[in-house]
Amino acid sequence: MKKIILSSIILFAVSCKDNIPQQNNEREIIIQGNQVTIPENNPVFKKIKVQIVTEQEHSDGVVSAGTIQAIPNHYAEIASPFSGRITKSFIQLGQNVSAGSPLFEILSSDYFSVQKDYTDALNDVQLAEKNYRRQQDLVRHGVGIQKELDEAETDFKNKRTSLSNASSALKVYNSKGGGIGSPLIVRAPINGEVISNRIVNGQYLKGDADPVIMIAELSKVWISGDVKEKDIRFVNTGDQVSVKVSAYPDRNITGKVYHINEIVDKDTRSIKVLIECDNPDRKLKPGKYATVSFSTTPEKAVMIPVTSLMQHDSSQYVWVKTGKNQFAKRFVTTGETDQKKVRITAGLNPGEIIMTDEEFICRM
Repeated sequence: MKKIILSSIILFAVSCKDNIPQQNNEREIIIQGNQVTIPENNPVFKKIKVQIVTEQEHSDGVVSAGTIQAIPNHYAEIASPFSGRITKSFIQLGQNVSAGSPLFEILSSDYFSVQKDYTDALNDVQLAEKNYRRQQDLVRHGVGIQKELDEAETDFKNKRTSLSNASSALKVYNSKGGGIGSPLIVRAPINGEVISNRIVNGQYLKGDADPVIMIAELSKVWISGDVKEKDIRFVNTGDQVSVKVSAYPDRNITGKVYHINEIVDKDTRSIKVLIECDNPDRKLKPGKYATVSFSTTPEKAVMIPVTSLMQHDSSQYVWVKTGKNQFAKRFVTTGETDQKKVRITAGLNPGEIIMTDEEFICRM
């Protein structure tokens, strides 16, 4: 058995660097391998602080970077349905519009064709109905022919179907028809704010041109974030989350997990998560970055004071009480930590007693 003086335990704890004065032999501390025996008559024995290891409620922190985006059904990009020339604009950038509000009008020969089809179908229905009513009246008075009545009825039904199709074509463009040659009025499909407007009176647009107006209803937004595959077990639909935006560092924003993707990204091994946030003052702008902190479900875990943990090269260890005046060096595996406590994932069990005051040992 090897005996060393009190300073030996200081050298044994790598974090202690102060020079320790020599003590007399009556107060020697005995070290054998990883076992330390402190005599009861040594003043250090009475000053050592210990603590019973217990399990405590612990919540792992899951943090994800995310991007703010408009909710798809609260967002619309409006392009011209036909090639034509814009004759009038009804809106300006930043304006709030309601679904059905006029945005701009455009003169288009293609639209004129749709109008003509509708007008012709309407006239055909009116004529077919008159003929059908006339044949009904003739048969009712005994001078008509049933075959001609049946033919008139069939023709009337066909003409009504054609009118319905022509009317549906107009409804696609939120148009009620108007006279042939009247401009098409393009209307807002949703309530929202005009966030982009590239309309210029007199400009000619092609039917396949890019959208000229963007409308978004931003009272609620989504934040799209990626959660690592190993952490997704902590995230559930409906969970409350905390959101931080660099532009407003002092502002506390809360959100709710709206959707968890079913597919794992094979390159990043992460899963896309959508968080829905209220945005009444429109501070959360689509395209901005955000940091999302998920509130995980607490679970039982072994937690010890950070002052109990010591470092040796790349490993960490604690002093575990093994007898009345004996302590053993025990290497442990650690998890999450904060300023006061660290989670132990392997190496310690509840009920064991550990030394807790590393700073005190270093001073000795």
